[in-house]
Amino acid sequence: MPVNVHVDENLIYKRPSSLEDVHTHYCPGCTHGTAHRIVAEVLDELGLQKESIIVAPVGCAVFAYTYFALDGVEAAHGRAPAMATGIKRANPDKIVFTYQGDGDLASIGIAEAIHAAVRGENITIIFINNAIYGMTGGQMSPTTLPGQSTTSSLDGRDSAITGQPMHIAELMASLPGTAYSVRRSLHDAKHTIRAKKAIRKAFQTQIRGEGLSIVELLSSCPTNWKMTPHQSLEWIKEEMLPTYPIGDFKT
Repeated sequence: MPVNVHVDENLIYKRPSSLEDVHTHYCPGCTHGTAHRIVAEVLDELGLQKESIIVAPVGCAVFAYTYFALDGVEAAHGRAPAMATGIKRANPDKIVFTYQGDGDLASIGIAEAIHAAVRGENITIIFINNAIYGMTGGQMSPTTLPGQSTTSSLDGRDSAITGQPMHIAELMASLPGTAYSVRRSLHDAKHTIRAKKAIRKAFQTQIRGEGLSIVELLSSCPTNWKMTPHQSLEWIKEEMLPTYPIGDFKT
């Protein structure tokens, strides 16, 4: 597997080759774009563009396969880890990764994610946690914070009725086939750099054939949170981080 890293010290800005030169449909201020870029940068730096296959979810990132300049497929809602399993087993020399939101992975797709980890499937999951259902109108998701208002919890999430938020990175770390499970955030430049390093380690884990790797990324949703882009980044810092602390849960 090629791992070619070349850094041009004079380079100021360049679109990663692993990203298509197209407009995305994401809302202004959404950090899906940031996540896409750092994933693409890592693939470029490791020389993996032609070796990688993305499995897109149902959700805000439903068109991710058209934004990455990679081979890609669309999975049924929540089934991305199952599809990635089949692709990787049929093509063990390829880098196969899913890109999923909290509704797709933590709700309808939780069984697929857990069993892929139990089996130790040698795939990578990029998990976007914005604590809400983005595409379908801002309903409560499994990662919605206690007291957080959504279109299906107008008075705030009542944990006595709906339970506590799911901690996916910790859950996946507890499973025997998971080799790498961490949480990072995209709310500022420092944490985005740390997120990129984690994504690199996740793909390197797959290259070494060690088992399932997952990087959870705390991400913003200004539209459904009813905030400005700046306010949404502050909300991640002030509200999400206490519930979802940055950490390495299995490395």
